[in-house]
Amino acid sequence: MNNTSRYNMEAESSSQMHMTASRFSVSGCCSLLMAFLFALSASFQFNDPDWYFWFPLYALACLVNMVNVGLTKIIAKIALCMGTILFLKVVIEDARFHQGISGIWSFDMRERVVREKIGSGLVIFSMSLLLLQKGNPNNTTLSNHVEFGQSILVAIGYGLSLSFFLFSKPEMKF
Repeated sequence: MNNTSRYNMEAESSSQMHMTASRFSVSGCCSLLMAFLFALSASFQFNDPDWYFWFPLYALACLVNMVNVGLTKIIAKIALCMGTILFLKVVIEDARFHQGISGIWSFDMRERVVREKIGSGLVIFSMSLLLLQKGNPNNTTLSNHVEFGQSILVAIGYGLSLSFFLFSKPEMKF
């Protein structure tokens, strides 16, 4: 093997290792940020009348984002199912009892049903992205898309939370 071929192989190998390390750091940072957001959301549930639905959802989502072990995939599937069921519960509750006051597309964070809808939606998307990532760890194209999705999810989650705490909290409706 000549020196040029060896140099090209080493450069390609180094580039792949750098991409893997970069992917891990972006994905890891996004997971930790979402874990913190879900832990914060779980801690706010104790003054909620139906905390027994929401606390386990946010606690499981936090656990899945923080821990990367074999059982994580099973826990992520459970959290995904819980999030989907609670999302449907909130949408039905909004349509049935509130006569569509807040509406399915509303982002009026003063309304409890909107906050619950957004929270369960964040869990659904987070668990879906983590399951995609764990299902095909060697697919670099999918991993790049998952990283991008995680970054967008962090931006949306923190953006909505920040806007809620800065602008809507004093006028909250329960």
